[in-house]
Amino acid sequence: MKFTNGFKPSPKTSRRLPTEYFILADVAFEGAVIGYLAGKPIREAVSDGDGLHYRFVGVAPRLTSGGFDVRALRTGEWIVQPGLVYAADAAKPGKKADRAA
Repeated sequence: MKFTNGFKPSPKTSRRLPTEYFILADVAFEGAVIGYLAGKPIREAVSDGDGLHYRFVGVAPRLTSGGFDVRALRTGEWIVQPGLVYAADAAKPGKKADRAA
């Protein structure tokens, strides 16, 4: 499966890259509750303000400092608070499927 809408920092990218660049904002939760993290439900899918769809793939790894390790994300993966990782769902392209990041 190839994702055309994703951002992956190069290996030389500093870990000081702002985490906000990798966090989906304005999300709508979809689907069934498949678990809980920090007392909040984990939904099987989300969509963003552009109508792009994402499926749950795991929990975001953390650095020893407590921040998210964004370099561990794969292309097309994004963080949704409180630390869930969702991957772009190529089977459900949104209104703007050509978005670069």
